[in-house]
Amino acid sequence: MPYPQAVNEALEKLATTGIWRSNYAPPVYRLLWWAGISVPPPHFVGFVRNFVFSGGVFGIAWGAIMWFGIWSHGGMSALHAACATLFAGVFFGLVMALYYRHGARKYQLAQWK
Repeated sequence: MPYPQAVNEALEKLATTGIWRSNYAPPVYRLLWWAGISVPPPHFVGFVRNFVFSGGVFGIAWGAIMWFGIWSHGGMSALHAACATLFAGVFFGLVMALYYRHGARKYQLAQWK
């Protein structure tokens, strides 16, 4: 299934900036676009939305992998695991939101409409 037209136009614009495709079209976004969900590329949305989405997706995925792979077998309590997951999600979300905001300003990209 092709990506929605608005997404294709935004991706074409991002391709001219020199930003790596893996940075302006991360795998989670490509999966959403493939499913027909027209979410804007991360460089075209605001700081808070990028913070919540990036931090949430990363925190949930990382926390689940760590819990089932290491923490539950090592005797870590669920409370400590939840705190570590929350911290990792907040940190990752903040870094990614700053990265995308910097790129949007550098290349003068408008907010998604």
